[in-house]
Amino acid sequence: MVPPAPLHDVSEDRADDLGNDGLAISFEFFPPRDKTAEDRLLQNIRNLEVLRPRFVSVTYGAGGGTRKNTQATAARIAAETVIAPAAHLTCIDASRVEVDAVARDYWSSGVQHIVAVRGDPPGGATVYEPHHDGYAYAADLVVGLKRIADFEISVAAYPEVHPEASSASQDLTFLKRKLDAGATRAITQFFFDPEIFLRFIDRVRAAGINLPIVAGIMPITDFRRVRKFARHCGVTIPTELAALFDGPQRDPAAFRRLAIAAAVEQCRELCAQGQREFHFYTLNDVRLAAAICNLLDDSPHNY
Repeated sequence: MVPPAPLHDVSEDRADDLGNDGLAISFEFFPPRDKTAEDRLLQNIRNLEVLRPRFVSVTYGAGGGTRKNTQATAARIAAETVIAPAAHLTCIDASRVEVDAVARDYWSSGVQHIVAVRGDPPGGATVYEPHHDGYAYAADLVVGLKRIADFEISVAAYPEVHPEASSASQDLTFLKRKLDAGATRAITQFFFDPEIFLRFIDRVRAAGINLPIVAGIMPITDFRRVRKFARHCGVTIPTELAALFDGPQRDPAAFRRLAIAAAVEQCRELCAQGQREFHFYTLNDVRLAAAICNLLDDSPHNY
């Protein structure tokens, strides 16, 4: 395969956004359920400061189900760490007035980066229905956020096509619309086959999209759980990767070593093709994500 065009000239970024090996990294967490878990998560996030991540994001449940926890966690990250928080915000089951109020609360609490996504249908619904007085899609949400304040905005991209898109071409049209609306970058859905990502980048650049595309990496903390996520999202798990993780339960330490090695190999293959920006879906397993980044860095740290 012909190597894709350069994804992003990292020299244009602030130096303090880059790890010691010139990588721009970020991490995603889901909001903790209670104050004790929140305190523990904040301490784990502080432990990531040595890696100098560009940001850490906090997810937002369907229909705003985790709204208060997401807001509280993101605000504490802004106030108590040196890492910039990025709070997820969705279009689901809320009016524009309600979504705008959440956005203003984020801005006033020091959260100036939003991950703007349409969101999954709530309550087990299989078909998305826009709120009658809400933002219909992520592109509309991006426009609304930019009216409120000069947010940094990340949006979603899908190397294997969004499950609801009628075609790869339509999916790219939606991606371009979100970026043209004022988003800063796109973060991809997780994937496991580097070639799938590289072919996606070829299509993205051919479509005239030149903003940064960040590779979404999901370390395999629990193979059954990850396989369930993959089926839901239409993500391919390569046969050789499944063969490594499927089957009888391994010793936990051996499993973690295998998970780290697989993710590091995936990232190194992408680095060899010029990709320098990675977003790790941690499933709140900070130590696993940190160990992966540690191996991608020439200067080891302790966690």
